[in-house]
Amino acid sequence: MKRIFMLGLSVVLLAACNSGNEEIAKVIEKKETAPKLVEEYGYILNNFNVIRDTVRPGDTFGDILNANGVPQSKIFEVATKFQDTFDVRRMVVGKPYVLLNAKDTTNTTQVFIYEKNKVDYAVVDLRDEVKSFTSEKPVTYRERSASGVITSSLSETMAEQNLSPYMSERLANIYAWTVNFFHLQEGDRFKVVYTEKFINDSIPAGIHEIKAALFEHRGAPLYAFSYETPMDSVGRSVIDFYDENADNLRRAFLKSPIKFNYRISSRYNLKRRIKYYGYKLRPHKGTDFAAPLGTPILATADGTVTKSERRGGNGNYVKIRHNSTFETQYLHMKQRKVKVGDYVRQGEVIGWIGMTGNTGGPHVCYRFWKNGKQVDPFKQDLPMSKPMEEELRPAYFNYMIPLKDQLDCIPYKENNTEAILL
Repeated sequence: MKRIFMLGLSVVLLAACNSGNEEIAKVIEKKETAPKLVEEYGYILNNFNVIRDTVRPGDTFGDILNANGVPQSKIFEVATKFQDTFDVRRMVVGKPYVLLNAKDTTNTTQVFIYEKNKVDYAVVDLRDEVKSFTSEKPVTYRERSASGVITSSLSETMAEQNLSPYMSERLANIYAWTVNFFHLQEGDRFKVVYTEKFINDSIPAGIHEIKAALFEHRGAPLYAFSYETPMDSVGRSVIDFYDENADNLRRAFLKSPIKFNYRISSRYNLKRRIKYYGYKLRPHKGTDFAAPLGTPILATADGTVTKSERRGGNGNYVKIRHNSTFETQYLHMKQRKVKVGDYVRQGEVIGWIGMTGNTGGPHVCYRFWKNGKQVDPFKQDLPMSKPMEEELRPAYFNYMIPLKDQLDCIPYKENNTEAILL
């Protein structure tokens, strides 16, 4: 009798357990089938019909919203009221936008989102009272390191190492005063510690900053460490690159008036003889930098424009006085960007490569004046920029030494491998 009772109880319990398991299975199934909430731009996208597109030639803000049921009154309100946050006239062809439309039969746009770049975006919320604001996607930073050995050019070496082409430009800017990137030697090499940006923790968004670099040029190691000096008495704080001795890498003049990846077609030469002129002595008192038409020409130092005109064999040219000792001149421009009296900063675009005046091809003839006499800029001992103050050096060394150790421990890479993720 007892055995029959226990058997019956087991059957009841088993049925109850199975019933409970079925309920649990239903709950799990519900959880698995429930749609995952997708949040982006501060909105739950599940609540809308989402349309993603890019601005096409001929598209206007009004056309896009009008085609999606937004009344003209609201379109006009956005166009006139919110120019500070979203100027409808400045929509650029190729830029992405997102429409969050109502989940009903009207499918009317309720929110318009315009991506200004990979990070920043503008939002126009058309529900009830129209609102507009700007925001940015979450950005994280990861520290990375890389190295390479020059085989031909810096940019080609970067490509071989699967590194961003912007890395070439960043390094060229850092060493613009100390390395002539027109004459890199095979075997020159570099190491770099930098941070890379990621949007939403997953989408690469380019280089954020270079923290430290080592460039070995002609066997000489050149260290560079990014360092922000403390604010001075007037609240100024400067980020600059210094070497292992706390000396600023910047000099008063850039090595070249154009970016690094072009060639010197003719050097300063007082003994030059040209076949076309019967080998007569025709001194060349400038340095010609050949580059494609339209290439930006940069001021090699801060100064005031004293000449900006078109004249004779010089063609379109600009002359800049930097101080009581130095002047520079830039000839054969396609177009000038500055006028007499303008104050320009080092690296600022002052014109574009052309073929005006006496020239056989697109280039800029760069002339360098010292105490009123034209000289070869590559043979001048050009002044350094302002050195770091003595009282700031101990803090700098405490910051720099660990970075230098980190650089020194990075192995050089000569094959096609990816950058090291630290």
